[in-house]
Amino acid sequence: MKKLLIANRGEIALRILRTARELGLKTVVVHSEADAESLPVLLADEAICIGPASPAQSYLNIPNILSAAIVSGADAIHPGYGFLAENAAFAEMVRDHGITFVGPTPENMRLLGDKATARRIAREAGVPVVPGTDELKSVEEAKEAARAIGYPVILKASAGGGGRGMRLVHTEEDLERAVLQAQEEARAAFGNPAVYIEKYIEEPKHVEVQVLGDGQKVLHLYERDCSIQRRHQKLLEEAPSLLPREVRDGLLKSAVRLAEHVGYVSAGTLEFLVDREGNYYFIEMNTRIQVEHPVTEMVTGLDLIRLQLEVAAGEPLRMSQEDIELKGHAIEVRVNAEDPDKDFRPSIGQIETLLWPGGPGVRVDSHLYQGYAIPPHYDSLLAKIIAWDTDRERTIRRLRRALSETALEGKGLKTTIPFHKKVLDNAFFRRGAVYTNFVARRMSG
Repeated sequence: MKKLLIANRGEIALRILRTARELGLKTVVVHSEADAESLPVLLADEAICIGPASPAQSYLNIPNILSAAIVSGADAIHPGYGFLAENAAFAEMVRDHGITFVGPTPENMRLLGDKATARRIAREAGVPVVPGTDELKSVEEAKEAARAIGYPVILKASAGGGGRGMRLVHTEEDLERAVLQAQEEARAAFGNPAVYIEKYIEEPKHVEVQVLGDGQKVLHLYERDCSIQRRHQKLLEEAPSLLPREVRDGLLKSAVRLAEHVGYVSAGTLEFLVDREGNYYFIEMNTRIQVEHPVTEMVTGLDLIRLQLEVAAGEPLRMSQEDIELKGHAIEVRVNAEDPDKDFRPSIGQIETLLWPGGPGVRVDSHLYQGYAIPPHYDSLLAKIIAWDTDRERTIRRLRRALSETALEGKGLKTTIPFHKKVLDNAFFRRGAVYTNFVARRMSG
């Protein structure tokens, strides 16, 4: 592997670029017209425009991305997260063109990237799943399943995440409309209208396990608590979780067992819901790097992007499970261009003032620079601010200090920084009483 094409944008493109440079790789960043002045484009060895602002015409444009790889002589492609990262057909086309795809195999994606299929695989591997169905074939089938499972139920898109194609349903009268809405949203977001149904577990914790495989063995890199969400999209993540030791151990073993069951390659994340009694249920696997991977990097000292690149180059994992030590506590907040006082409405503008925090144990992943105009066409994520310290309370104090130092301002621009300060000051959060309804229950009013 000598030249890496980065098929993504924003902070993840910059993150991949930096690790690639440290490994001595040449970098090619593909970009839309709207991202021509973005930091990854400005720093890359080569930059190739692949289309207009619309993701469908640029970052989801497979022929243009493959053409850019061929023209530039790139011998590997890293898709980052989102866009084509979990598209098995894209990964297969990359492989068919003799280019290395940095990520799981197309076969892994087909088995685990589709949520309904992943549930079946989990059952085969002996991993507990939330009561529910495989892909629904009709509204009538949904009604029968919901009656058997018991309300409330939740509809989910088979082909994606991020809260898209997801609907909570409390009564049969609302089910038909919810199925049709979820299917249409899933079609628009992922090009696949398939949905399935699950029992809705009230007030769970959302805990995910980071795994890494090389096709021969799978290791876990411990877990992250991602319970603080709004509309099923994560806002704050921390590692490790505050679960009892026996529950954590069960989660970690189950995650490895499921990934081993399919001979998993590269980085992946298995997501679970944990109820009040400590029962855990597998809900989905993200067959890619995650937005919140820095949390795991901070507590393990590992570079997940480097490990992805090494595995993709055919190198076996040189460490054992015993080599991966968990040290201290880390918390990440997502700084989004959203107005928390107006139900997290998207907010854009040009960056006029920008000052990031620093000091021991503080990390910032961001593609922003002073004068940068935030494009309105993409995800609202602007930055991730991560703090690490020896225990959770110290980490909270350090992160609170870091946020107080941060200045991110622009005409009309609102961000989630004030919201995160309130979370860190919240008594329920500070004692770890955090569930997926935390924002609605503890942060409203």
